Amino acid sequence: MPHYCDTAPGHETHSVYHDTEYGFPVLDDNLLFERLALEINQAGLSWATVLKKRQAFWSAFQGYDPRIVSSFGAEDKDRLLRNREIIRNKSKIDSVIYNASIICDFITKFGSFTGWLEHHHPLELDDWVAIFKKNFKFTGKEITGEFLMSVGYLKGAHRETCPIFSEISRLKPPWMRA
Repeated sequence: MPHYCDTAPGHETHSVYHDTEYGFPVLDDNLLFERLALEINQAGLSWATVLKKRQAFWSAFQGYDPRIVSSFGAEDKDRLLRNREIIRNKSKIDSVIYNASIICDFITKFGSFTGWLEHHHPLELDDWVAIFKKNFKFTGKEITGEFLMSVGYLKGAHRETCPIFSEISRLKPPWMRA
């Protein structure tokens, strides 16, 4: 199976994400929440589909502010299910809203979502999966692994021969500090 570093560079949808975000350390809670939500929404679909809908997701979930999203009620869920610009899957929408409340709990207990991740880091993927499944909805091995790679907590986003790998290395993502 080809690696993302083989297929993304130069691709109209994947290139910018590959070159400027994937595997780079993320500290902002809203951006971390966005990445988790995008990974959840990607399940069963292509990453290109999710990236093309990214701005619509950002708007629909109000900038991924976990405090706002955690307060979404029935009217908000109905609004999201009617929004043709996002992926309208009830389980995924419910999971994103539920997960926002969990992130709010982490902010209270650990100061931030990053604080919670740092509290548990470093772990092997299977241990991360167990912790994610214990706390979040709709997070199996693939979603958890991709989320953690995408925000710098697990190695593997880029091949060492990829030019982006050296850029990320200079930033010392959490997996390099393990």
